[in-house]
Amino acid sequence: MDLQALIDQALGLWGEARDIWLSGGWAMTAIAVIALVMFSVGMGLHFKLRAKGFQRVPESTWRHWLERRLEREGVIGDLLDEVADGDSIEGMTLGFDELRTTEIVPLDRDLRVMKTCVSAAPLVGLLGTVTGMLSTFGALATGGGGDKTMGMVAKGISEALITTETGLVIALPGLFFQYQLARKTEAYRAFLAHLESVCVQRLFRKQREAAAREQAQRARAEARRLLRTRLAQRIHSA
Repeated sequence: MDLQALIDQALGLWGEARDIWLSGGWAMTAIAVIALVMFSVGMGLHFKLRAKGFQRVPESTWRHWLERRLEREGVIGDLLDEVADGDSIEGMTLGFDELRTTEIVPLDRDLRVMKTCVSAAPLVGLLGTVTGMLSTFGALATGGGGDKTMGMVAKGISEALITTETGLVIALPGLFFQYQLARKTEAYRAFLAHLESVCVQRLFRKQREAAAREQAQRARAEARRLLRTRLAQRIHSA
């Protein structure tokens, strides 16, 4: 099959698809807008999650970066610079809360938009079905049974069926797409929660070790003071 035949076939399929789309009436335009919004938001969310880079950096690597600040790099490195070097558990917890607000809330908002579009597409298709059936019944009520009436009936039935089918065709891929993006969002949420747990435990160990060292220094200082006091007493008694 040569190139011209392929082009002619593609143009023929495009023409058929356009005629089917136009036969669906006004609801097809609304479904097209819903599909455009849904998949545009979905692709944007997909690239946002991909840019986070949390699945490309092994846990052993970012745990290593916690102790070696100068070796941090990429998005995860910038994230660690922002939240992992706090000097108090309360401040670190507050930093992670702010991080979740700036990182997770926009993702959840996009998921809600997609979920709304997934729900709206079949409903708009159903509305188109209702209007198509109304057109069919109107044609039957006002027509005299001729070719014109049958044409109006066929147009109404076509509109009723095509809008429902198109709404479902748009909603089903959107549903699976939204599910996959929701799973990736939950994975990112779990990553942040795990990172917070590791950072808080690391800071707690540092604080405990610092407190133990300070207590040991105080004990040594107290021992030296007692020793000096006893020596002074012995010298005074001698």
